[in-house]
Amino acid sequence: MTTVGLKPSQQHVSVATLRELWAIADDGGFDGCWVFDHLAPMGPDRTGDIFDGWSLLAAMAEATKRVRLGCLVSGNTNRHPGTFAKIAVTVDHLSGGRLDVGLGAGGDALTDTMMGTPTAPAVERVERLAETCEILRLLWTRPVTDYDGRHYTLTGALSDPKPVQEKPPLWLGSSGEKRGLRVVAEHADVWLNAALPGTEIVELQRLSSVLDRHCAEIGRDRAEIRRAVQFRVPSDADSALRLAESYVEAGFTELVLMPTGHGDVVRASEAAAKLLPRLRDLG
Repeated sequence: MTTVGLKPSQQHVSVATLRELWAIADDGGFDGCWVFDHLAPMGPDRTGDIFDGWSLLAAMAEATKRVRLGCLVSGNTNRHPGTFAKIAVTVDHLSGGRLDVGLGAGGDALTDTMMGTPTAPAVERVERLAETCEILRLLWTRPVTDYDGRHYTLTGALSDPKPVQEKPPLWLGSSGEKRGLRVVAEHADVWLNAALPGTEIVELQRLSSVLDRHCAEIGRDRAEIRRAVQFRVPSDADSALRLAESYVEAGFTELVLMPTGHGDVVRASEAAAKLLPRLRDLG
């Protein structure tokens, strides 16, 4: 079954516009509505307004009734896993159990330098991501958590309330073939390829096959991990459908549409909503 989410940009827009976009996602029938997790705008020019993703998710939880919510993806190095677990559970309760938890290894050289927090080496960031996945599971299920990892230590940690959901779905973003996709195989419910939007489909398929090999090595059924792709939506409806179809044919069942920032993002999101019946037929 194909699911379709909407990921409008939270940079260079007003809160009033974001509220319109959330209503389109909720009323228009999208399965998910997503934000991202950066302190400065993304793109060639990293200046201008941008809103915090998790603050927006709390507002979205109150402003919507049906659509699932999440961040693609939260930078793991931006928060201690204990703090992140508490923030996520709060949004899960505010939304009545509609949260999907997206995580990536993190690291943004520009903002890390701005804030005086040097970017850790990639190997360390992936190790920290793996430990965070373990810590989230423990904090969300156990009365008290003790954890002695290489990078994080918890002693008698309390974390109540637990999530509304028995297990909030965990979306992990990575394209690291040796370590990153291993963490995905071990912990993810959904894999979001971390390659740049517009990456050739043959490359996405190759990375998916690497994930399959990791699953086989640890004895996990590859079918337990759904495959997600996010992509900018062409303005032409037929082109958008052909692109989406190519991803579905390549094995990606979770489609995350990114309405382009050119022109009116509200109109672009409304146009994407009109495509939903035809997009679902692809699955």
